[in-house]
Amino acid sequence: MTTLAAETKYKNTQKTKDRIISIFIGFFALAWLFPIAWTLWTSLRPYSEVLMQGIFSIPTKVDLTNYREALNQMFMYRYFTNTLIVLVPVVVISLFFASSMAFVITKFNFKHNKQLLLLFTAGSLLPPQVIFLPIFKMYIIVGSWFGNKSMLYDNYLGLILIHIALQTGFATFILNSYLQTIPKEISEQAQVDGASVFQHYFMIVLPMMKAPILTLGILISTWVYNDFFWGFAMMKSDAIRPMSTALGRIGAFRQLIPDQGVLAAGSLIAALPLVILYLFLRKHFMSGIILGTVVKAK
Repeated sequence: MTTLAAETKYKNTQKTKDRIISIFIGFFALAWLFPIAWTLWTSLRPYSEVLMQGIFSIPTKVDLTNYREALNQMFMYRYFTNTLIVLVPVVVISLFFASSMAFVITKFNFKHNKQLLLLFTAGSLLPPQVIFLPIFKMYIIVGSWFGNKSMLYDNYLGLILIHIALQTGFATFILNSYLQTIPKEISEQAQVDGASVFQHYFMIVLPMMKAPILTLGILISTWVYNDFFWGFAMMKSDAIRPMSTALGRIGAFRQLIPDQGVLAAGSLIAALPLVILYLFLRKHFMSGIILGTVVKAK
């Protein structure tokens, strides 16, 4: 009886803990979803009606007018194209560099290979405000070599190079951790069979890194797409600014588009590509997260 009473008490205690945890999770979920719901509700109503009756009033009209206005007034197509021009080469090149460097560091023993890995990773951890001035000065020096000090300023190339440099270090660290879990016998067998370094990398190692590479691709796409600082610091011309920087400028200076319903619609349109990307690649993303957890546990 004593044992049964103890078990009953333990189960009741666990149920109480579970309820408390569920309440906290539900509270934070609502707190996280509330701004999104607020933005969506605002984007579907005329802003003049919201000003007169309040946000919690019953709407007389719910339509997609604000979304059409956002596409026209906020130049969403142009800014999205600018973002793709930066995003695609950054993701492809940084993942190629990271996977090849992780392959070399993991599969070939040479002096200071671990220190090289830490150096790559450390550069990704520095705040952008710390490294902005050295990078800007470096761009001026490199531009002066070609007779134009502003060659890398206010254009896509300069912004692409910055993102590649920042994203490659973190991606190298993650892929190196994953490659350490692959049995060495696979590489040894490839060498016995006479595979060259390029064949070893492209035909054996690279296909095995599909899941973590896709996961990193989603993460890097999110970081670059949402970046505001570098786009604002390195882009002067509004016509070539990426999405987040352009929308941040529009939101900061409300006189450009005073209609908050249009701004809310534009914000949701800007977030939509990342949502679609995640929905298409969510299975690979989850498998990559699981692999990363296994790597960390080992």
